[in-house]
Amino acid sequence: MTSQDTEDLSGRRRKPEIDIREMEIEDLAAVFQLGEKLFRASEVPILYRSWEEFEVLDSFVRDMGYAYVADLDGEIVGFALGSVVTKRKSAWKYGYLAWLGVKPEFQRFGIATRLFREMRDTMLEDGVRIVFIDTEADNVEALKFFARMGFGKPEEHLYLSLNVDDELRKTRIKNGNGRHKKNGRD
Repeated sequence: MTSQDTEDLSGRRRKPEIDIREMEIEDLAAVFQLGEKLFRASEVPILYRSWEEFEVLDSFVRDMGYAYVADLDGEIVGFALGSVVTKRKSAWKYGYLAWLGVKPEFQRFGIATRLFREMRDTMLEDGVRIVFIDTEADNVEALKFFARMGFGKPEEHLYLSLNVDDELRKTRIKNGNGRHKKNGRD
């Protein structure tokens, strides 16, 4: 779809005809490639999870996995991946939206909303009582989006990180010759 395809005669953006459906095996590569473009470690280096093939495959094959795509005439323009979390000795089921992404040129058309609602509604049908998400504290757009979806009362939870590569480099410099000493031995 080109910019001409998304504009009407007055120059306003026209909402494309998007089909929200369950992900199929043929969609795996397209979803993975879109996620690689959207979730780059260089742009969000402190993500405690990273985008990888396992993220897509796990949501697709897991018994309690949820995987949806936004399809525009055979082109995947968005996706939502999630799962259900159950705990032993608890009657509650928790839904977890792990990844939600839409191609930048298709954002602001309500696609993420439709993907989220499809997943949420299916989770509710499957007995989920609470849906949770996580995002970076400075991801203002995501925070606004999830507030519109009804998420409230954000809980502050800290994830600490240590760049072990930097620590390894410092250790090598201290020990000389760029070699790492393990347990006092070379």
